[in-house]
Amino acid sequence: MAALLLGYAAGKAAFAMQSRLGFPGGPPVHAAEAQSYFMDAAIAQWFASATGVLAAIVAIATVTTLGRRVPRMLMLFVLTVMLLAVGGGAGIMILDGFVGLGVGWQWYHGVLGILVIALSLEMTRSYATATRPVSR
Repeated sequence: MAALLLGYAAGKAAFAMQSRLGFPGGPPVHAAEAQSYFMDAAIAQWFASATGVLAAIVAIATVTTLGRRVPRMLMLFVLTVMLLAVGGGAGIMILDGFVGLGVGWQWYHGVLGILVIALSLEMTRSYATATRPVSR
């Protein structure tokens, strides 16, 4: 999951350097649509890239000793927020890839969206199971 999130961050950084919205390998964002955003495209993409790096750090924290020192409820809250955010984006990819919302994602993006949701769910489940308090 961390590698996938770092790939997301790298793609966003690549587009930030070009001051473009979207994601490499994804559907193009039309110029008129890009002008409607409240902030510069490069700034928006740099924020998205930073979010991807932060999410990768959280993913790594779920399996490291140092990360396991974070209070369990706080980490589960963060993982739940990540699951909702990642699931929302992946859900759009799935719907557009298989049903067609008009965004431009293809069927293989939909398959990737399913994989991303499955990995996010498994990361959250794995952390919750591994850090479950031991009952006596």
